[in-house]
Amino acid sequence: MSRIRAQTTAIITAPPEAVWSIIADYRQGHPSILPPRYFAGLDVEEGGVGEGTVFRVHMRVLGSIRTMRMRVSEPEPGRVLEEADLDSDMVTSFTLDPTDDGRTSVTIATTWLPRPGVSGLFDRAVTPSLMRLVYSAELAQLEAVCRQAGPLPTT
Repeated sequence: MSRIRAQTTAIITAPPEAVWSIIADYRQGHPSILPPRYFAGLDVEEGGVGEGTVFRVHMRVLGSIRTMRMRVSEPEPGRVLEEADLDSDMVTSFTLDPTDDGRTSVTIATTWLPRPGVSGLFDRAVTPSLMRLVYSAELAQLEAVCRQAGPLPTT
């Protein structure tokens, strides 16, 4: 069975190092980019910055709260951060690529195997669109946090 992938990309008005410092900080930075419409909180269990962090994220899904327990890895430190769900095969990645003008292209992507039966049809037909809405809101929140941190340095 093939994995499902949902992803969204946006250009963020900050250099990759600044964006990485927000995304990899699960105590202050990362919670600040989670849109309250879709997330009810994030609780760090171990670590707190990057590789090895274990956390619980509380996501609003179709009127209820779903809690997922995640472990963070850094396959490419400073560029790719992954969150693996400890109770399923779902993996969410944040990939940062510098642009020529000093900004950062950020892609949030999640892959997972669909559930069997009718639930799997929902996974394929509806879930990717819903996740792209969540990721668009999260990237907009990331942009807002970066703008609050200040303008890009001039060269």
